[in-house]
Amino acid sequence: MGAKDEWQVSCRDIASRRRDMTVFVSQGHIVITVPPGEAAVLTPLEVGRLRAALRDAVVSASDTET
Repeated sequence: MGAKDEWQVSCRDIASRRRDMTVFVSQGHIVITVPPGEAAVLTPLEVGRLRAALRDAVVSASDTET
């Protein structure tokens, strides 16, 4: 997997500890990983970053289908 196909999005877990979510493309699918066993709590800015990562992942996944 190339670096262009993986995005990190900062978040916090339910106990307010800093964590990361990862968005990546695998075989034309978008995969989101969150902190194991945790809920991801995002600020409005972090939601914007997640949205941007998802948009980029969709474009990348679409490129692999052609």
